[in-house]
Parts: sequence; structure tokens; C-alpha cells
Amino acid sequence: MLKKRWAAAAAAAAGLVLLTACGSGGSSGGSGGAVTLGFAQVGAESGWRTANTKSIQESAKTAGIELKFSDAQQKQENQISAIRSYIQQKVKVIAFSPVVESGWDTVLKEAKNANIPVILTDRAIDSPDKSLYKTFLGSDFVAEGKKAGEWLTKEFGSATGQVNIVELQGTTGSAPANDRKKGFGDVIAADPKYKIVASQTGEFTRAKGKEVMEAFLKSQPKIDVLYAHNDDMALGAIEAIEAAGKVPGKDIKIVSVDAVKDGMQALADGKINHIVECNPLLGPQLMDLVKKVAAGEQVPARIETQETEFDSAAAKAALPQRQY
Repeated sequence: MLKKRWAAAAAAAAGLVLLTACGSGGSSGGSGGAVTLGFAQVGAESGWRTANTKSIQESAKTAGIELKFSDAQQKQENQISAIRSYIQQKVKVIAFSPVVESGWDTVLKEAKNANIPVILTDRAIDSPDKSLYKTFLGSDFVAEGKKAGEWLTKEFGSATGQVNIVELQGTTGSAPANDRKKGFGDVIAADPKYKIVASQTGEFTRAKGKEVMEAFLKSQPKIDVLYAHNDDMALGAIEAIEAAGKVPGKDIKIVSVDAVKDGMQALADGKINHIVECNPLLGPQLMDLVKKVAAGEQVPARIETQETEFDSAAAKAALPQRQY
């Protein structure tokens, strides 16, 4: 009896699957009329990026959006081929976080010609043709750099001699690296005592951050401050500073951007002095935009995420509830 009932249920389910499959037109971008989103991620270079990916995957599931996901491993050519693949698959919407700012016009024109709207997440592109994408969702990286610079000028406001700064930049050519450098530079330029004595990319990774900081410590006799474009590089740099027999947070003050859990822990422990937040949990906002864009609704050209800053006390208070 049970077997019969199970067989009937299975047959009904199969019929249901058949119905939904027949009901979905090839170009509707998904089974059963569900919106299909092709998302081309930068990679998994940091704790921030991992949290960003998780937020996108979980939010797509919750929103009932069919997600096609690819990891570009920080290579632009991988992202371009992923976007071309999404165009061939006739997805409803394409979203991606561009590895670098330039070199997207050709592939985005292909998406536009295929009538597939594009959403930029987290990172912008430098194309003058704003018709190639519907909207940008993410942070104001220049503002983040400015906040880091403002903290520094308050912290060292009473210093009389030169303040020597080393900078760990993000991936060369990426929007966050360009903008965080600019925002920070604009603020400290107001006072000649602040001098960036060394600046190099740490590629947003912990391993490279450590390697570059080791080189800075060897080449620079006096370092007062480290400005890291993300927490992972700052955490790598902390290892290098400790290995050199110095105390991070005291001998060398550290200001960073992101506020991921490991960075916040280092801030709570006094190894980092200040963190400017960059929120990776863009998934819910992105899925809302995907639905609107797929339905042909008008959306704002730019949507910014809400973010704050943390000192050691604020990090201690926030850590127990921190999602990433």
C-alpha cells in the first residue's frame, strides 16, 4: 500500500516537473518562469569575499532566483568568458564584481545586444558608456579611504616630526584599490608631515600582505603607520611585524578597511587600531534589484550600502553578533 502511494506521489511529482518544464519558454531565463541570474565573482581572495559569496548564494535561494555562479580566481579573462557563457545560456540578468575597472566594454555590449541587463556589485567600471549596465550596488571606496585618512590625522594630530606611512594596496587596477588610495591621499595631503614612504599591492590576500610588509620592514628604517586596503593584508602584515620583533598596534599603528571577523578580533586585541567597515552582505539588496531589473522596472543608477567605523571597544561589542 505504502509502495503504491509512494509510486503515485512520484508520478505526480514527475508530472509536475514535466508541466513546469513545458511551461518555461526557452528565453524566460529559467525553469518554471524563475528568474535566472548569472553571477561572475572575483574569486575567494579574502574573508570579505567569502562572506560576499555566501550572502549572494543564500539570498538567491531565499528569493527563489536560479543562480548560475562562477569564480574568476581574480582573472579578468575568466570573468569575461563567464559573462559570455551566461549570454549564451540566455540568463535573465547578469551581475558581477569586476576584477579591474577597465576593459569591459566589448563583453558588456554583447550582453546589451542580447537584451540581458547587467548589474555591477561591489566594484565599479570606468567605462564612459553608462548604458552598458543598469545600476551599481556597493560601497563608496573613496569615502572609506577618507575615513582611514581622517582617523590617521586625528591620531597623529599632535605629532611634531614626519609621520612615515606604508600602504598595502589592493589588486592593481581594481576600483577599491584606486579609490581607497585616492580618498586616503586626499586627506593626508593637507599636511606635509604625513608621508607615504612605501606603497605596494598586497593583492588583497593575507599571504601577499605578509610578504610585502616583510619587504617594507627591511627597506624602511622607521614606520609609524600601516594603511592596509583590507583586513586580510593587515593580518598578514601583523605576522611580519611580530616576526620582526615589533608590537603591532603600538610600535606600528594600523588602520584597515573591511571589518571581517578576524580583523575585528585583531582590533579587539589591540593589534589593529582602527577599521573602516565595508559591508559584504549585499545578497538581499542584489536579489531585490535582480527582480526589479528582470521585470523591466527603473532602478537608481547607484545604490550604496550603509557602513560604519570601529575602534577596539566597538569591535569587542560587535564581535559576538558578527556574521562575517
